[in-house]
Amino acid sequence: MLQLKMEHFSLSTKFFFLSFVFAVLCRSEAVIQIPNNETVPAVIMFGDSIVDTGNNNGLISAMKCDFPPYGRDFNGGMPTGRFSNGKVPSDFLVEELGIKDLLPAYRDPSLQPKDLLTGVSFASGGTGYDPLTPKIVSVIPLSEQLQDFKQYIGKLKGIVGEERTNFILAKSVVFVVASSNDIANTYFLTGIRKAEYDIPSYADLLLNSASNFIKELYGLGARRIGVFSAPPLGCVPSQRLLVGGSETECAKQPNQASQVFNDKLSRELGYLNNNLPNAKVVYIDVYNPILDLVTNPKKYGFEIANKGCCGTGTVEVAILCNQLDHHHTCTDDSKYVFFDSYHPTEKAYKIIVNQLITKYIYNFV
Repeated sequence: MLQLKMEHFSLSTKFFFLSFVFAVLCRSEAVIQIPNNETVPAVIMFGDSIVDTGNNNGLISAMKCDFPPYGRDFNGGMPTGRFSNGKVPSDFLVEELGIKDLLPAYRDPSLQPKDLLTGVSFASGGTGYDPLTPKIVSVIPLSEQLQDFKQYIGKLKGIVGEERTNFILAKSVVFVVASSNDIANTYFLTGIRKAEYDIPSYADLLLNSASNFIKELYGLGARRIGVFSAPPLGCVPSQRLLVGGSETECAKQPNQASQVFNDKLSRELGYLNNNLPNAKVVYIDVYNPILDLVTNPKKYGFEIANKGCCGTGTVEVAILCNQLDHHHTCTDDSKYVFFDSYHPTEKAYKIIVNQLITKYIYNFV
């Protein structure tokens, strides 16, 4: 019998074998079971702060959170650049699919080649579909995230070869999470786009950008693409305060704008799903699950949904949510839907992701 030893193989083959073994050994136990003849080797994230796991850390920008109290419930209280007290949707998605425990940021200096095999996040807090949105806060635009993705593909090919890379790209689930900063900040808070666009025409601008981005992902080999809807932005604590809401009522205009965009997005994704060969392009409704969470907090084990845990809970976000606010920051964030004035707590994220993955995962396989 021919016995093969490691020295019989090339360096690239050895690296692929060891990386594959490592990836298998480090896989989490899947919560969601997919059909036996299907596989999801990786999760790849694009978008904004909801799925950013640390890409903004190296930027000169106010839209950062690599300092306390962010991350206070993450691996012993370590701020990593995740916009929450703990894990974010990127992490829960890979965990529930049994891929790994955490989804690393692509721009993390400690990222290892083996991490690429099971996916990364390219997302950048503060970005959006509108090219003006990331410029306002000096973060990574979607166009640059796409360039990072091309670089990632090149690295994958260097590790596992072109054939395996194409398999990973085609079978991975690619998520796009954007539009919140466009609507909440670029349109309503700053008013920069209001002078030239009404809500329907601004929604069209966002839609055109979203559609083109999805087509570019498809052109690079992605086949399973999930796109998050806009959330009920008028129910976010900062929007309640700044755009006409109250402690008891969500701000109506941002919610209406989200609904206008979502209606257009849903139809466009249906069109792309039907017209891009072999693609699964899935509209993921986060508007209604989050609205139910905010309007019925006790149903999910929360007590406070109209303000965040950090500081006063109404304006503090990113650099405004910091250690100087520790006297005002809550001691028990499990009672809160929101951690700062814009981003949910780990507990809220886990509930939302569990609902989404249960509802939508079979649309991809």
